[in-house]
Amino acid sequence: MQTVIITGGTDGLGKGLALHHLRQGAHVVALGSTAGKGEALLAQAEALAGRATFVRADLTSLAACRGVVERLAADHPVVDKLILCAQRYRLLGGRATTGEGFEHSFALAYLSRFVLSHGLHDVLRAARRPVVMNVGTPGVPLGRIHWDDLQLTRAYSGAKATLQSFRANDLLGVAFGVLHAGSGVSYVGYNPGVVSTGMPASLPQPLRAATRAFFTVFATSVPKAIEPMTVLLDDPPAEPFTAHWGRRRLPLDGRAFDRDDALRLHELTQELISR
Repeated sequence: MQTVIITGGTDGLGKGLALHHLRQGAHVVALGSTAGKGEALLAQAEALAGRATFVRADLTSLAACRGVVERLAADHPVVDKLILCAQRYRLLGGRATTGEGFEHSFALAYLSRFVLSHGLHDVLRAARRPVVMNVGTPGVPLGRIHWDDLQLTRAYSGAKATLQSFRANDLLGVAFGVLHAGSGVSYVGYNPGVVSTGMPASLPQPLRAATRAFFTVFATSVPKAIEPMTVLLDDPPAEPFTAHWGRRRLPLDGRAFDRDDALRLHELTQELISR
């Protein structure tokens, strides 16, 4: 029986992937922040005669992420798949920080994935064909790393913070592939495109209504969106790091996947989280 860990596994794409792997007979460990959604997933798993575990966790907290890594590594000496989907957009409003002082988007969308990716490496490499899938926006030429102000204490905007977290995840995958080359763990950066999820519910009006209308016309359904994802998860590339937009594999040339930038961000992140 495979073990599949999914952050954001009780909603949207994460939940779609959780249900898929439950039907395939895997043990699914879903991480989320809402108990009610976790209980709903467990009920669906029971109806499917599947094995699921819900771990309630605040992934904006570095301490909580480290605790999750310790718990998961202790409970699951072999992990076949780690799927990183957790995200909550904060496009409007002022700059928000976590209890540990990190900018919110940076903490949830990047730092949590950094800690989980590297922290679970040893239990991943124990699997036969291990894979990490980081769901973001590789291939989108928007946003950049603000090297002189990673926490965006100056000239903050929600869009700038969100886009920086996406670009940071591109580099996270590159650095992971370099630092863990030869371990057998395949790291996949994945862009699902526009998917019909519950994301608009977190937006204020009138943006919520406009986004829902856009999704109605242009968004792909979750069942359809996960099809190419499951192909990559079941048959991961042999290379340490690859990037994909739907069914299209992306070239790794260009600044978005620059090796030196990736290692630079890795070192800066290590400094930040060790303080």
